[in-house]
Amino acid sequence: MPTIHTKNRVLVTGGAGFLGSHLCARLLQDGHEVICLDNFYSSSRNNVLALLQHPNFELIEQDVTSPLTMKVDEIYNLACPASPIHYQRDPVQTVKTNVLGALNVLDLARRHNAKVLQASTSEVYGDPAMHPQPESYNGNVSPIGVRSCYDEGKRCAETLFFDHHRQYGVKIKVARIFNTYGPHMHPDDGRVVSNFFMQALAGHDITLYGDGQQTRSFCYVSDLIEGLVRLMDSPLWITGPVNLGNPEELRIRELANDILARTQSDSRLIFEPLPQDDPKQRRPDITLAKRLLQWEPRVSLHDGLEQTHRYFAGLTQDA
Repeated sequence: MPTIHTKNRVLVTGGAGFLGSHLCARLLQDGHEVICLDNFYSSSRNNVLALLQHPNFELIEQDVTSPLTMKVDEIYNLACPASPIHYQRDPVQTVKTNVLGALNVLDLARRHNAKVLQASTSEVYGDPAMHPQPESYNGNVSPIGVRSCYDEGKRCAETLFFDHHRQYGVKIKVARIFNTYGPHMHPDDGRVVSNFFMQALAGHDITLYGDGQQTRSFCYVSDLIEGLVRLMDSPLWITGPVNLGNPEELRIRELANDILARTQSDSRLIFEPLPQDDPKQRRPDITLAKRLLQWEPRVSLHDGLEQTHRYFAGLTQDA
């Protein structure tokens, strides 16, 4: 796709988080003015320390559930804890972040005729009965489970986006993000890549849930950010939802063995019961992203895990 040279004033909610911090850096590199908004509930100032000296970067500590008043051309709504440990800690607030946050960014976009992108999730598919998951699949989601605050919150946010588009003409984009990994992941977020690296590097037992035969598809963070930027820069008629993720499927036990070998750890594999509503399979159908955005992942799992290994090894050395 052609490079976009227009300089925009861009708001990134959740901008100090794992994905948000990488997105802020990319947008600055592309020549935009960036406003990073974050309440630091599950993120870290360290993720954006290197950006604070940039003349086009502004950091605002604020919750996305509070009214937004800045003037912007584009909005990326990434604000929401994305790991079960964080979003289940305060499930009511998680729902508020998803729903009130969506309403606030949509209201801001409507007032300033700005484009707004919702960072939705593969969790809208729940424990899928269709594999791989295309955007046309409506999902298999429990509205009353322990993960529902996140899953149903994200589904409601998508509803709000499309209703604002139909009712008010708001220029929306919706990305459904599948498992993403890389530097700036929270070391204690409970997600499988960070869990395995931190346990292996500390010499602790590596915890697998169920029999370890469930599958996930892992996309390196730079590939995911490229997909988000391409979706935002795409023609207005491309609203999404568009799946962004890596279609290469991997069993969780295979990932654990890879990380054990990579870290040269003597950790043992131990098995715990599968958490409630945890999906057995997760793999995106990215046909739409390939066709509309000319996007697909480029970074191999081998290379991406190597970069991630260096990041977590650095954290353990500094501790």
